Amino acid sequence: MDKWVECIPNISEGRDNAVLAAIRAAIETTPEVYLLDDSADADHHRSVFTFAGPPAAITAAVLRLAKVVVESIDIRRHQGIHPRMGALDVVPLVPLEGVTIDECVDEAGRLGERLWDEYRIPVYFYGAAARRDDCRRLENVRRGQFEGLRAALPDDETRRPDIGGPLLHEMAGATAVGVRPFLIAFNVNLATPDLKVAQGVARRVRESSGGLPAVKALGLALAARGITQVSMNLVDFERTPPRVAFEAVRREAASLGVDVMESEIIGLVPRKALGPTDARDLMIRSFDAAMILENRLDAVKKG
Repeated sequence: MDKWVECIPNISEGRDNAVLAAIRAAIETTPEVYLLDDSADADHHRSVFTFAGPPAAITAAVLRLAKVVVESIDIRRHQGIHPRMGALDVVPLVPLEGVTIDECVDEAGRLGERLWDEYRIPVYFYGAAARRDDCRRLENVRRGQFEGLRAALPDDETRRPDIGGPLLHEMAGATAVGVRPFLIAFNVNLATPDLKVAQGVARRVRESSGGLPAVKALGLALAARGITQVSMNLVDFERTPPRVAFEAVRREAASLGVDVMESEIIGLVPRKALGPTDARDLMIRSFDAAMILENRLDAVKKG
């Protein structure tokens, strides 16, 4: 294959192993698609699958996993700490090799149409695929989450989906399909159960509050572990790499008398985003070479 697109669907299920196994199987049985990574978090009640392949095969894989999601997940009963507006919450497409942003935008449009035609899931487009300026940022699309969006739609035409609707799917909510550059999902766990500490640190480091450029951050409670987390999206790791984000979180936490326990990468990370000692210095949880995007791609190309 000479065209590679990465797809990283975020699904509002992080606890039911049978559902997660069915989603994994849907991806792995799609011709020309290679599952690179998957992870699930019970506190977030969310899973993230990373796979790659040519554009049309990526769409086929998303449609297969969407069938599992629609049949298995009721967003009305979902309770987790991560923001969400649908069962198949977010489907980003990232051009890797031999594919342009514009080609990915075209494929995102085809995928959105089929999600509506085949499963009646209304779709919003974000990132480079956005059809409205106010939808370029995912947080604007997902504002109010499932419950707030469901309440707003009957009267607020500005919140209507780009495809389908005008109301949400009763059980699956809505899906945001986007095209974007590579993003690093990077979390730093704090040795405190005090949510206000994590929220305060997140506020200080995120770009929208005057913090680090190209960083989005939330403070979250990991109740099962009795700790908190600064959950970050590094949307341009060349402007703010993981080391800079980690050090900022550690510095802000220390100013509040709190230590950093560890960090974690959700999904994969480009090789050039990490320095030679970052895995150790950043205390990246369970780090190994398979978390490097290029290593996983090389492995699947070799067969």
